[in-house]
Amino acid sequence: MQPTNHSNFTPWNKGKLIGQRPALKLQEVWQIRIRLQISGIPQELALFNLAIDSKLRSCDLVRLKVSDISKMGSVSTRAMVLQRKTQVPVQFEITPGTRDLLNNHLRKNDLALGDYLFKSRLSASNHLSTRQYARIAKRWVSEIGLDPSVYATHSTRRTKASLIYKRTKNLRAVQLLLGHTKLESTVRYLGVEVDDALELAEQTEV
Repeated sequence: MQPTNHSNFTPWNKGKLIGQRPALKLQEVWQIRIRLQISGIPQELALFNLAIDSKLRSCDLVRLKVSDISKMGSVSTRAMVLQRKTQVPVQFEITPGTRDLLNNHLRKNDLALGDYLFKSRLSASNHLSTRQYARIAKRWVSEIGLDPSVYATHSTRRTKASLIYKRTKNLRAVQLLLGHTKLESTVRYLGVEVDDALELAEQTEV
């Protein structure tokens, strides 16, 4: 057996950032919202707001149907979906501003209950693909001066969860909102042990 020539081997992650993607800060959320409002892209603004509210993985977000978020002809205040990755149901809130955007989106595009909420522009697909969503999300962050190689669709998933934890320190609540089956997963996901340890260190003078 010939020895492997490691000099010609290129690691899959060479030049790529791996690990947890940072959440968006509140100021950055509003910067993106304002830019989307100015740009006049109501569908993308609805998509961004729902991504923040729902805290869903991209694979679940792009497959949402009108029936998942709308009852009796109007967008609901809460919704529930079955996560594709874990097959565990998760509930999420839909805030008033997001509901208004989604109701306008449904009316403007004449969407029925069985339709996908965010349709693809490509005829080969019925709904926005995760790859299309990833490109859109990278454009969002780059337009407000953030590095698109650092942020990803997982950044929107983490944003509201991170803000809730910082305000309440309630890990159990965040676990339920993210649909994690184990609390340890939430701890690792938020990196709270490191953040809390640093916060304690900053408050301690020697």
